Amino acid sequence: MDNAENLFNPSLAAALMKLDPEDGEQIMEYIKTHALLTREKALLQASVREQKKLLVENAKLKKDIEQLRIQLQEKQRRRTAKAFLSPAPPPRSLSSDPCTPVDPPASPVGATASVPTKTLPPSSSSHERRDGQNRRSRGGRKARPTSVSLPLGLDPRVDVSRLDLRIGRILSGRHHPLAERMSVLEVDVGENSPRTVVSKLGEITKLEELQGCLTVLLCNVKACKLKGVVSQARVLCCSTSDDSIELLAPPSGSTPGDRVTFLNFPGDPDRELQAKQRIWELLQPDLQVDCRGVATYKGCGFEVKGKGLCRAPSLTNCIIR
Repeated sequence: MDNAENLFNPSLAAALMKLDPEDGEQIMEYIKTHALLTREKALLQASVREQKKLLVENAKLKKDIEQLRIQLQEKQRRRTAKAFLSPAPPPRSLSSDPCTPVDPPASPVGATASVPTKTLPPSSSSHERRDGQNRRSRGGRKARPTSVSLPLGLDPRVDVSRLDLRIGRILSGRHHPLAERMSVLEVDVGENSPRTVVSKLGEITKLEELQGCLTVLLCNVKACKLKGVVSQARVLCCSTSDDSIELLAPPSGSTPGDRVTFLNFPGDPDRELQAKQRIWELLQPDLQVDCRGVATYKGCGFEVKGKGLCRAPSLTNCIIR
């Protein structure tokens, strides 16, 4: 840039005019124009470098913000679990126990007869303390506390977001060889291989008509053997008190593997539902088909994002099982 600025020196212009009187002025103008273009190009390159630097810093800030958000969620979850598992307040000290016996006042000096005083019965805490001392003197074991604490890994969140509900396509169906009211279905849920599902479809006897139908499956139940056949998922049906049964119908445009979510209950499903926690049994009473035929949990519809709501084909005001 310093060399380009030196080209504007008047002595250089005079020298060019002396060497070439006819074209000296045009050469000087060309040199000036070239110098200005060189300066603008350098400024533009510096601006591009600055823009790239800002983009890199912006991406780094987004990553830091995402990490902070994850840390904040983890802290909130730990705080909730800690509050859920906090121990009970300690018992009151013996000095504040209103049932603790109080020594009677001393008799006046020279009294010949003591005045009988009414003493309170010993408190239950004093009885327990005396019993503990007697057990220790006899070599007995110390009594264990009867309070039951919750397991440390317990998740206090119990809602429908813990269920892994997905859309599946029924590839084939047959009657269970050992159970009359059970059916064995092969269902595609968007994985490498279909899942085998054993279900009590009851009066749905024309299983060949179900081939190619879309339905809703609970996919994070533990695989179990039912009458000799291993079931790897659960088909969601709606049924009435007179044993009318229908499979839930996903919205049009759904494909195998689509997640069913709930607007009011966000969250990731469990990898596998633990049988001892009985999550499905706790949630099932709130799984219902409303008066419009829409499958709901506590009034919130079963939704496939961007495609619509899951419904019962014809039943209304019934349960989902």
